[in-house]
Amino acid sequence: MINRYIRAIAGTFIIISVLLAMYVNINWLWFTLFVGANLLQSAFTQWCLMEKFLHKLGVKEGGDSCTT
Repeated sequence: MINRYIRAIAGTFIIISVLLAMYVNINWLWFTLFVGANLLQSAFTQWCLMEKFLHKLGVKEGGDSCTT
């Protein structure tokens, strides 16, 4: 379940920052780069700050199956 939240949050951040870069200021792409870099480092280190935040908010592990 927590992985679904992380993917949804990361995807939302990327979409919002690209839209802000298109319509507000191109510098919002730095936020997109930041999100992408965090996703990449978490693939190698198995550590994700958003996962820590979600644990503190009470989101449980498990239920990540595509068949549920």
